[in-house]
Amino acid sequence: MPVSNQIELRHLHYFLAVAEELHFRKAADKLFISQPGLSRQIKQLEELLGITLFERHNRDVKLTKAGAYLHAEISRNLSRLDGIFEHAKLLQDGKQGRLNFGYVGSAMQELIPRLLLAFEEEHPNVIFSLKEMDNQSQIDSLIAHDIDIGFVRLERVPRGLSIKQILKEPFCLVLPKDHPLDNSNFKSLTQLKNESFILFDPKYSTSYYEKVMQIFDDSGFSPIVSHNTIHADSIYSLIKNRFGVSIVPKSLQVGHDPGVKFIELSKIPQRTVLSMIWDPSNMNPSLEHFIQLIK
Repeated sequence: MPVSNQIELRHLHYFLAVAEELHFRKAADKLFISQPGLSRQIKQLEELLGITLFERHNRDVKLTKAGAYLHAEISRNLSRLDGIFEHAKLLQDGKQGRLNFGYVGSAMQELIPRLLLAFEEEHPNVIFSLKEMDNQSQIDSLIAHDIDIGFVRLERVPRGLSIKQILKEPFCLVLPKDHPLDNSNFKSLTQLKNESFILFDPKYSTSYYEKVMQIFDDSGFSPIVSHNTIHADSIYSLIKNRFGVSIVPKSLQVGHDPGVKFIELSKIPQRTVLSMIWDPSNMNPSLEHFIQLIK
């Protein structure tokens, strides 16, 4: 009889609890079972698999190399199983499925709402979930299958993930509404070298931040960075109250605060890219429909 037929789902949940806690008593408390009972279940799983999952030295518990591999694979595949169960429940409730999105804030101004509205017209019974996240959090969540699609300020992603560029746009200066500079007298960024700059935090996107720094390098000065944030609304609020100026993607002009104004930096070579990323191994049937919309 295949080993997989002898292992029950509870064995896997018990293993994951110990692997995450690395402490049998804490794992037993978490599972509401006795510690000796948990130890017996883990020993039974090791015997069924024919491998040692944990190194035990007194109270010190560590995953073996095989155990660490099994932990990663079981965590990922149980997450997929949860998704399958959830999709089955949605079908019973008359829905066709669910898509979980991650996005950087700058993608929400215009692009994502437009895409979701277009998708909803063709697939009205698919439920959406949206969560603002930085680039790395989206990559981690895709790998863990916590989200199905991410919108990131990246041009490359780790092997195993797919990426499609959906927007390439110029940058804009953001100034207080009453700032003396405007489109009629703006010549170069050096006119602002003594101003304080409010920029997106590097953790928002390292590659995006580096591209903005290239703009300053090409202009021959290092900016005075007074504030970093991951939210465009915070940037606009600070600028409106004259705490500084900023550089943002052009798409962030949509629905902007009336207390600020923009100057498009159309003559510089730098452009910022917004990409859609996903895991091609994700079996969510609604995912392929959304990818087709982008193509």
